[in-house]
Amino acid sequence: MEPQLPKTRLICTLTATTIDALSEQMSQAASTGCDTVECRLDYLGPPPGPGDVAAIVGACDLDVIATCRPVREGGKFTGPEADRLAILQAASDAGAGYIDVEADVPPGERPGGAVISSRHDFEACPENLDELAAGLDASDAAVNKIAFTASSPSDALRAFDVIRSSSKPTIALAMGPAGLPSRILAGKAGAFGTFASLAGGLESAPGQPTVAALRDLYRWDHIDADTEIYGVIGCPVAHSMSPAIHNAAFGATGINGVYVPLLIEPGGENFNDFLDAVLARPWLDWRGLSVTIPHKHNALDFVGAENCDPLAVRIGAVNTITISPDGAVRGDNTDYAAAIDALCDAMGITREDLAGREVAVLGAGGAARAIVAALAHYKARTTIYNRTVARGEALAADFGAQAAGLDAAEAMQAEIVINCTPIGMHPLIDASPLDRIPESVKVVFDTIYNPIRTKLLAAAEAAGCLTVTGLDMFVNQAAAQFEMWTGKQAPRDVMRQVVMQHLDS
Repeated sequence: MEPQLPKTRLICTLTATTIDALSEQMSQAASTGCDTVECRLDYLGPPPGPGDVAAIVGACDLDVIATCRPVREGGKFTGPEADRLAILQAASDAGAGYIDVEADVPPGERPGGAVISSRHDFEACPENLDELAAGLDASDAAVNKIAFTASSPSDALRAFDVIRSSSKPTIALAMGPAGLPSRILAGKAGAFGTFASLAGGLESAPGQPTVAALRDLYRWDHIDADTEIYGVIGCPVAHSMSPAIHNAAFGATGINGVYVPLLIEPGGENFNDFLDAVLARPWLDWRGLSVTIPHKHNALDFVGAENCDPLAVRIGAVNTITISPDGAVRGDNTDYAAAIDALCDAMGITREDLAGREVAVLGAGGAARAIVAALAHYKARTTIYNRTVARGEALAADFGAQAAGLDAAEAMQAEIVINCTPIGMHPLIDASPLDRIPESVKVVFDTIYNPIRTKLLAAAEAAGCLTVTGLDMFVNQAAAQFEMWTGKQAPRDVMRQVVMQHLDS
């Protein structure tokens, strides 16, 4: 049995510019649930004297890391080097648990105490990362620290390699939005610690989350070596509600899992590089990925048609990847089923009951393609109405549907209308793809979920139609992913509540 690793520290970085404000931040940090604070003494102006440093360190009930970062390493301190090192020595003498000293400081000039030897690269992930990490590991410092700028989440995985290959406690972080997984998953890799800010706007490095986000959104207190990892791939991805939904579902079902955002720039090569990096590290226990714009086709190409749901292949898009413990991958598309089930559940019919019904689909984008494919599969009679008629005709030709311009939609004879355009989405909530609801229409389904009650749905309700919201579809697709990955029933009420809370905030 492997020895139990020490718990990874949640380190709250304090960046106040006055001693009084720093004392206040210390008091606030103690209530956040972090176990260590990093006092960025280089942010203070003027620089603190020995008595000030002793008072700062002595006033904190938590373990303290004292840092006085020079400008050359991305910090604020501009004074003489001897003065800077004297500040750190004063912190050590006052009882700071650790002092952060840059790796380029000669060993004979380092202050005494438990040293964190650190390197920073604010431009990129160093090509010689392994060499730099080995140099830190060979020093006499108590803890290694290396932080670099990520160009993709693959760099975050390289940070984990550094931690696992080191012989002593190590912090390795990929900075920037693409490096966020390295901060969230530090406990999975057995890092000495990860850094978080006290609140938004108080970050000391790019991409640093808040303590509250790590604990409340990303399940920090539950992450350990056995945690299974999931995530959402997209560009952009910061706006995604999927981490909140899936992490709440893991909490509600007692599953040891965490779900993270993965910013991957457009292009099949970028997508493939990340998936290859994941599969090359089976110890990560990565079990599932949601895939959104612009990577759904890249996901299909990577997984391969032979390993995908046949309808996903016909749609040409995979939004769900499942990774088995042996590294095998499977691709599915939960969008079409989520939409069709939301519609059928509201109507009180089965999927097979769609056969022969007249359906109008507004729009010809990715969501429309998934829904049209499903309608064709269940033999509905579909007409696509799109502003660019040629695009609608191309989609219709793929699935045996009809097509017309969006301006012809009000003359439709359909029973069911499904809006797959962004018209009416927040913030342009006063827009609608239809000026009036045609008399033939009995059911209106708007795939937009923000706002939940769009102008189109309000008009449909006024006309006496049954309405279906995009919220139902959104929750359905997330729940289907959860069930594919875990084999457990999704807590749909919890997932729905999370979406509602985010939309209300």
